[in-house]
This record gives sequence, C-alpha cells and structure tokens, in this order.
Amino acid sequence: MSFSLPIILFLGIVLLIFSFFTVKQQTAAIVERFGRFKSIRHSGLQLKIPLVDKIAGRLSLKIQQLDVIIETKTLDDVFVRLKVSVQYKVIKDKVYDAFYKLDYPHDQITSYVFDVVRAEVPKMKLDDVFVKKDDIALAVKAELNDAMLDYGFDIIKTLVTDIDPDPQVKAAMNRINAADREKTAAQYEGDAQRILIVEKAKAEAESKRLQGQGIADQRREIARGLEESVDVLNRVGINSQEASALIVVTQHYDTLQAIGSETNSNLILLPNSPQAGSNMLNDMVASFTASNQIGEAMKENKKKKDS
Repeated sequence: MSFSLPIILFLGIVLLIFSFFTVKQQTAAIVERFGRFKSIRHSGLQLKIPLVDKIAGRLSLKIQQLDVIIETKTLDDVFVRLKVSVQYKVIKDKVYDAFYKLDYPHDQITSYVFDVVRAEVPKMKLDDVFVKKDDIALAVKAELNDAMLDYGFDIIKTLVTDIDPDPQVKAAMNRINAADREKTAAQYEGDAQRILIVEKAKAEAESKRLQGQGIADQRREIARGLEESVDVLNRVGINSQEASALIVVTQHYDTLQAIGSETNSNLILLPNSPQAGSNMLNDMVASFTASNQIGEAMKENKKKKDS
C-alpha cells in the first residue's frame, strides 16, 4: 500500500497534465470523443478528458495563398502559361465543414482554377489576355466562392500574377515592338530633318533678301554721291559729260591705288598703261558727244514727222 499511493498520485498528475492543452491565436482545434466529433476549441487554455477526448486536428484561420500554374491556348492558337494566386481562409463558423468535408482543399481549389481559366482564356486573343487579366481573376473568384463556400472556405481574392507566352511568341512580339519603335524613331527623325531644311531655307531666303537690300542701298548711296559730285563740278563750269568722265577716271586711279596697297593681291586691272587714264577719258568724252549728237538727230527727225 505504501508504494501504490505514490503511483496513484503520479498517474493523477499525468492525467491532469494531459487534460489541458493550448490553442494558438487564429487557430481552431477539433476535439473528438471516441472517434466522434465533440467540439471546436479556439485560442487559449482548453480542457479535455484524458484517454477519452483527443485533438483530431488543427486548422489555421489565417489568410493563406495558393499559387496555381495553368497552361492553355488562346483564341489565336498561342500557348500561354498563367500563374493564378488564390488567397483564401477558413471561415471561423464553418471549421467543421472545412475539416470534415474536404481532405485536400488545395487540390479542390486547383481543379476549379484550371476549369475556369481553360474556359475563359481560349475565348481571348493573346493581347486580350494581358488586357483582361483582371476579368479572368474575377471569373475565377466568382466560381471558387460558389464552390468553396459550402466547404467552409472564403475566397478573399484571386490574382493573375504572371502571363508567360511561348518563347518563340515572346521573341516575335519583341521584334514587332522593336520594329514599331524604330518606325516611330524614323518618323521623328524625318520630321526633325524636314524642320531643319525648312528653317535653313527660311534663313537663306532672309539672308538673300537682306543682302539684296544692302546692295540696293549701296548702289543708291553711290548714285547719290555721283549726283552730288556732278553738281559740284557743274558749279565750277564743267558740264555733265565731262564731270562723269572725270569721276570715272578718278575712281579708276583710286582703284589702282587700293590694289597697289595690297602686297599679296593677284588682281590685274586692264588697261593698266600710264596713258590708260587719258585714253579712257578721251574715249568717254567722245562717247558722250556721239550719244548727244545721235539724241539731237532723233529729236529733229521726230519734230519733222510731227509737223
């Protein structure tokens, strides 16, 4: 009897220890009694009957994510791989359904994702798959919500996180994109060259206009100077013809003097003999005289015809 009491006390302590268990935050524990469902315990210190009750399993109530990769074909016969991320959690009030109705919830969710994606993507062209990926995700979520709600799972969100076409198709798309960019760049370069040509032509036209205006102003001033020179010579008794000849000869000698002052000049003015000035003057006077005589004769003839 002396040995049985410590043994009984020891067994009692062991049974007492095994009567208590803890459940973590955001977790649910399923308790069975003799293999039959007894209760669901949530976070905190819990009590069960040793050797009678047992913890059949634990379910996390946190949001979980399942990534599903599907390969399918688009409307324009392009094979594409899609990665669909499904975020879900066990509904707190439906832990029983989530634990007892499905052995492998991941497989169930994966099957529904495959079914929806392979029904939606073949209706779209490849470009539309990229544009309407949110529509695909919404269709998957709607289908999963209807199917998984009865099993105690809530589908929080579905996302199409990756769209990966066949490598040859991607290479072709890259070439098309590069060609479009080169075409756009060529158009911009052409526009820039056209603008440069137009602006250059405008600048040249403006330069020519200003140059012509300058030449006209220069000639106008030369003519005004010659007129003033002739007036001065007329006031000292030199007629207009002689004055014009004298001015031309003076400009001739001024030109010779300017050429002589340039040491590296290769310009030769002809005629350039010592008597060239006098000959030029005589020729010009003779020319003016002959011109006047012809003009007077024409006037006389005209008068005779008029009379």
